[in-house]
Amino acid sequence: MNYSKSAMKALCIATMMFSASGAQAENKTWTRVSIATEGGFKPYNFTKPDGTLDGYEIELSKYLCAHMKVECEINVQNFDGMIPALNAGKFDAIISGMSATAKREQVIDFSDSYGSTGQAFATSKSGPLASLPEEGVVFSLASNEAGAVAEIEKLKPLLEGKTIGVQIASTGAAFVDKYLKGVVEVREYKTTEEHDLDLAAGRVDLVMASMAYLTTASEKPGNEDMTTTGPRFQGGFLGRGSSVGLRKTDPELKALFNEAIAAAKADGTIKTLSEKWFGFDVTPR
Repeated sequence: MNYSKSAMKALCIATMMFSASGAQAENKTWTRVSIATEGGFKPYNFTKPDGTLDGYEIELSKYLCAHMKVECEINVQNFDGMIPALNAGKFDAIISGMSATAKREQVIDFSDSYGSTGQAFATSKSGPLASLPEEGVVFSLASNEAGAVAEIEKLKPLLEGKTIGVQIASTGAAFVDKYLKGVVEVREYKTTEEHDLDLAAGRVDLVMASMAYLTTASEKPGNEDMTTTGPRFQGGFLGRGSSVGLRKTDPELKALFNEAIAAAKADGTIKTLSEKWFGFDVTPR
């Protein structure tokens, strides 16, 4: 194909402009970051009576932002709509107890993990499920999925016909759908606090959520009869732990968060904050 000199010149200019804009996009400098959190997932994040936010992730976010030398704004968003809203540009990052799972990684990117606790069951202390076997034993869906599945098979007869509460779009909901579908009746809730209320009222037999969340939730007024029961599951499709959710088009921001998270691990900030809020160390290993 023949090109005129003017056409070739125009093509060269366009190529240079595209390359320049591409380089600029690839080297975006971040000075301000908008963060979404649920504001109702204690101890990760919660809203105090005066309307301010607090919790493990809120304190950690302040550390990360200071380390990255960026100004951060934290806003409350519904958990089930966070990923679409992130990709729509309504905010820049999700810090809301969100596990980095393979399914979620199809549509967004994730930082390194800043906390790993796994999923567990909770029920009423006075109920028939309070003594499920393997209490507190951790089963990995990553390193020993066969062992984890074998344990689930042992649980199925005990859970047959029971009603379980899970938060919409949570990893707990994904676990129940994958391993207990047809065994239990599932009720989904906008927030974990809602399924806690139904557990206390006897409308569900048990709930499944983050171990860290359940440990704190059982200490709240109204949840005195709540107790964790049975084994804990982590890894595999449940994800590598709570991570910062990011757009795939923002690699510079991911690099900033990863460096800040590494610093928080190295200087003991994650250990200190997790022991404060969870009562145990959730530093990823």
